[in-house]
Amino acid sequence: MFVNFFTELKSAGVPVTLREYLTLMQALQADLASRRVEDFYYLSRATLVKDERNIDKFDRVFGHVFKGLEMLGDGLEAEIPAEWLKKLAEKYLTEDEKKQIEAMGGLEKLLETLKKRLAEQKGRHQGGSKWIGTAGTSPFGAYGYNPEGVRIGQDESRHRRAVKVWDKREFKDLDDAVELGTRNIKLALRRLRKFARTGAPDELDLDGTIQGTAHKGYLDIHMRPERHNAVKVLLFFDIGGSMDDHIKATEELFSATRTEFKHMEHFYFHNCIYEKVWKENRRRFTAVTPTWDLLHTYPHDYKVVIVGDAAMSPYEISAQGGSVEHYNDEPGATWLERVTRTYPACVWLNPTPEAHWDFTHSISMVKQLMGGRMYPLTLEGLDKAMRELVR
Repeated sequence: MFVNFFTELKSAGVPVTLREYLTLMQALQADLASRRVEDFYYLSRATLVKDERNIDKFDRVFGHVFKGLEMLGDGLEAEIPAEWLKKLAEKYLTEDEKKQIEAMGGLEKLLETLKKRLAEQKGRHQGGSKWIGTAGTSPFGAYGYNPEGVRIGQDESRHRRAVKVWDKREFKDLDDAVELGTRNIKLALRRLRKFARTGAPDELDLDGTIQGTAHKGYLDIHMRPERHNAVKVLLFFDIGGSMDDHIKATEELFSATRTEFKHMEHFYFHNCIYEKVWKENRRRFTAVTPTWDLLHTYPHDYKVVIVGDAAMSPYEISAQGGSVEHYNDEPGATWLERVTRTYPACVWLNPTPEAHWDFTHSISMVKQLMGGRMYPLTLEGLDKAMRELVR
């Protein structure tokens, strides 16, 4: 397995050497990784990656070669053997079968039942409606179907109905250097322009120089500050999960805002804004910004644009502990209310076609929390959103 890992890294363009590989083997013999997947990840990355530009390549190879899980914590301490989590079958149910499957009765009931299953289950299970396994209708496991479940050991979302995800997922930062497919996005954003001249006088004032020279009879050079867009923008991007379907449109928007606004800050969140956001997705568990700090750092005259499909479990918005990836002390609705109260000029851009919004309950909930200020991520939607921000 380790030799395969080494050859896969070389094939992916990561410049690893035999000496570095042997160093990693010596570190494993010394038990520096403590037999934990996460510790082995950081140990191997520190040993084999010499340039941060190769970290993304390393992460992709690592995820391909070592497909494992890490424990969720918070009292769920039973170990789940990795072989349980292999994809043995893909089960698609008929519409009649799906209608017969009932939700577990709320988030707390779901987690309580999961703890009970972990304590009772003694072996691997495939199919069925109760145990943790694959290709069944149980609320716990992978590659089956349930309207409200805990996803365990599945490569990616299929039905997008999980209320908790046990796997550790890696997200990538958006590329703000992507070439736009159309410059009309930039034109729509220009409704937010408010030009001003501030800062050091480092630009030649040609008209002032001509007038001064004519008046004084000798060359009188005038300088002035550079003219720039004085509007200040805060961008929040939903990243990962169902937003993977909208990466191209989101990157185009990100690239356009980079060129249009001098004063712009961006942050990432997943599904709903909670008590913390982050700037880099590869460091989203270690380098975070408390949302309270953000609300007290950027003044209320900032224009706020939140970009996301708002497709999530309703518990993520309405319930304490409802977040799909961590335990949130306060519901997402509480944090959205704080953001909109702090920044009166605030809109939500949704890349999902507006005709489909009514099919997802969470979209209606977010739209209501935003006071109806949700717009589709289209040229017309952008134009309406910018008009709202300049009111």
